[in-house]
Amino acid sequence: MFALSGPWWELPARAAIIYVVLLVLMRLSGKRTVGQFTPFDLLVVMLLSESVSSGISGQDHSVTGGLLAAVTLIGLNVVVAVASARSTRLQTLVEGAPVLIGRDGRIYADVLKKNHVPLLDVERALRESDCDLKDMKYAFLEADGGISVLKSSSGLMTQRSDGGG
Repeated sequence: MFALSGPWWELPARAAIIYVVLLVLMRLSGKRTVGQFTPFDLLVVMLLSESVSSGISGQDHSVTGGLLAAVTLIGLNVVVAVASARSTRLQTLVEGAPVLIGRDGRIYADVLKKNHVPLLDVERALRESDCDLKDMKYAFLEADGGISVLKSSSGLMTQRSDGGG
């Protein structure tokens, strides 16, 4: 039940490799698939479930193996969070950066298409911001998948729409 079926370092190595590969894949998949989670937070939630399930169900042959993988994933998440909090460049690499999707009442359809954002999501963000298209100064697709609209009239007022699409 507690005996590992292989060397102790194999599970942390596998967990680290899977973490890095899935983080890259999630960043390549685009902002709208992530929603409110940052990519590495969502990744840890998914991988924690998988890593401990094998220990619980016996597929990994040990509880120790599942716990070792879970500790590795949490440790990697802490390291990435601390490092990205200290480095803007790493934060942008891990979490992404906002993308300008509209300006001065004009929506950039090519940018929406590239980022897999339906026009209906932008229209919803405008409604939620109580902003007509003609009053929109800027619209951004945020790194977390939300859409921010800045109005040009009555001061620059920021509103967020966090709906998915």
